[in-house]
Amino acid sequence: MSATPLTPLVEIRNLSFGYGDALTLDALSLLVPRGKVTALMGPMGGGKTTTLRMIGGEYRARSGQVLFDGQDITPMDRTALYAVRRRMGVMFQFGALFADLDVFDNVAFPLREHSGLPESLIRPIVLMKLHAVGLRGARDLMPSEVSGGMARRIALARAIALDPDLVMMDEPFSGLDPISLHTTARLIRQLTDSMGLTCIFVSHEITESLAIADHVIVLDRGRVVQQGTVDEIRHSTDPLVHQYIHALPDGPVGFHYPGAPLGADFELPQPA
Repeated sequence: MSATPLTPLVEIRNLSFGYGDALTLDALSLLVPRGKVTALMGPMGGGKTTTLRMIGGEYRARSGQVLFDGQDITPMDRTALYAVRRRMGVMFQFGALFADLDVFDNVAFPLREHSGLPESLIRPIVLMKLHAVGLRGARDLMPSEVSGGMARRIALARAIALDPDLVMMDEPFSGLDPISLHTTARLIRQLTDSMGLTCIFVSHEITESLAIADHVIVLDRGRVVQQGTVDEIRHSTDPLVHQYIHALPDGPVGFHYPGAPLGADFELPQPA
């Protein structure tokens, strides 16, 4: 029996992007299934964070398409792009909370900026979002008074404040202790299921990422090496995917960054 085709909320088609002359994303094609958790993984420098920025319209592609719910955001003007962005929530690396705002006001910020709702309605929404991440009691604290794990959960509450269709997360587990890491991962899974969200996150935490993901995309050098189910990725025969998933020191991902031969840099005598 063939697998049920995935319905994408986001689809990238033959997309190329670079800084200067170098291509960071090279004819990239992938999909983010609607209502699922997608893990975007792969060696450092493979283009994962750049891919999130392309989906959010922060960067413009040199060529190709970025489809969000069937609409190509690449040619959109600012007004149209901002309307699409209101359907997206972003959880930045390390939380990126506003240091001079308390927890309540951090979560209320997108509602005040984009919803047009009165404060009498914003307050219960903020409290519900904080309750969903277990931090309603921390609403009056400042970011300097919360732990790293709490900061991620507050950032997640802010990301879902507008009830977005898509939530993007960049390294949501980085720097967390094992308990906070597991709590954050479980929360991502629970919120995705209970709110009907589509989630895509970048992470190098193999165990937790594969435990909560429905769909996995492995990138390297701006291209998709493989995308598929967790089981397909775990049992991949691709040398790079196998090396990455099993954290092997030897394989296609080398220790040395490509450069000139050692003898050329150090002027060593060449063998006869």
